Amino acid sequence: MSAVSPRTRLGLEILAAGAGVGVAGDALLRAVPWGLNALLCTTGLVAAAAWLVRRHRVAASSDAPWLAAAALLIASNFVARDSRTLHAFDTIGLVIVLAVAFPSIQGVGLRGRQAWHYVRAGCDAAVSAWLGVFPLVSRDVTWSELSRGGRLRQVRAVALGGALAFPLLVVFGGLFSSADAVFHDVVADVFAIDFDAVLKHIVLFGIFATLSTGYLRGALLRTAPSQTLTDGDSKLSLGIIPVATALGLVNLLFLFFVVIQLRYLFGGVELIAAATGLTYAEYARRGFFELVTASGLVLPLLTGADWVLRNESREHQRTFRQLAIVLLLLLAVVMASALARMRLYVGAFGLSEIRVYSTAFMLYLAGVFAWFAWTTLRGQRPRFAFGALVQGFAVLGGLHLVNPDALIVRTNLARPPAERPFDGWYAASLGADAVPLLLEALPRLDRSAQCAVAAGLLKQRDRLEHDDWRNWNFARARARRLLRDQWTRLHADACPKARRRSG
Repeated sequence: MSAVSPRTRLGLEILAAGAGVGVAGDALLRAVPWGLNALLCTTGLVAAAAWLVRRHRVAASSDAPWLAAAALLIASNFVARDSRTLHAFDTIGLVIVLAVAFPSIQGVGLRGRQAWHYVRAGCDAAVSAWLGVFPLVSRDVTWSELSRGGRLRQVRAVALGGALAFPLLVVFGGLFSSADAVFHDVVADVFAIDFDAVLKHIVLFGIFATLSTGYLRGALLRTAPSQTLTDGDSKLSLGIIPVATALGLVNLLFLFFVVIQLRYLFGGVELIAAATGLTYAEYARRGFFELVTASGLVLPLLTGADWVLRNESREHQRTFRQLAIVLLLLLAVVMASALARMRLYVGAFGLSEIRVYSTAFMLYLAGVFAWFAWTTLRGQRPRFAFGALVQGFAVLGGLHLVNPDALIVRTNLARPPAERPFDGWYAASLGADAVPLLLEALPRLDRSAQCAVAAGLLKQRDRLEHDDWRNWNFARARARRLLRDQWTRLHADACPKARRRSG
């Protein structure tokens, strides 16, 4: 294979690595919910990329090793927790890490990049993952070079001979099957194929192999952008007057809302009841998610305004920063209002998944806005995007440490039953992380909650018994062991109606 060019050799090895990841993805990831299989497949992809980078001396940036470690750390979360929602965020986190690793393998550093650089990297990685296999096969690998290598030439000749023999084997095999019943039965037994299952395997293999091959091709074979990306790549600028007018009007709207909040939400139960006819908790419940959405929209508003004013004079940029600081101060009151609403909401109705993750998102936004003020509004714009990305992964790690499913059950169990009955069905429908707490609390629950929890845990036991080694994780293994030990007690506690519902 000495006559094969380095580009063709790298292309062939990318195809081989992609095929390997495709086989692993088809064999492992079809078992859901994901657990050990997600970690193994991520390890395979990271190992393949690291091997290719090292073997071909690709000049990756210094960020590539810690991004690889971050991908493995996030994938290990699938082995620790059983929360389906948390696993969805882990999947998103993995996609983001792979997206930002895409330019780092090409030698582009991540620090000092603007937010839109990360967006561009994600788009490039997605396009390359889905379409990169086609230029790899048609252009990057020079197939004519393979005939010069002795071993590859023999493999190619054998493959050609097999392709020529296939129709002959079908014709002669059909004739022999018709001529001899015993031969027909033997062939039918040997080639008894479930074509639906074969098709599913081919589709899954094709998807995982295509995505991994295209991603590796784009990261290893595609040339990185020749010029350094800077703020001055585009001359688009609106000027200070329209931007200041827009921000000023937004500030007025926020100020008006803040005045209302200071009077009513922080004013007491009597004011709320007199003005709206709602209880304090109902008033809080109606507005939290709207305030989360409004808070989330402020970030693209400010970053976009900062970008279109990047070429303006220092005086104009100072005006923008003053307006942005006012908006951030008003936003702090709005976010405090949202968190106060959530506290009242949870006090009246208990904790749930959407309330946990919405609160985590609000805390993340608070950190990002503080970082925006510390960097962008102080003239250090290049530091903002990387810090916001790191904060996002920190919040994801914090959620794993908090263990949302266990937190929900613990919080709801701590509430007096007289205020709101414990929702046993909802608690038992959470992941395996909630099982130890529910089993411990079961004797203390009232009969109705006992019935619902026991029936729900029986249903969860049936689900866990269908697991195999591919979707193994610590939480499910522990819950499966505990539920097996407590099966007799659970079956006795589950009332007949609830037991039929669980079955």
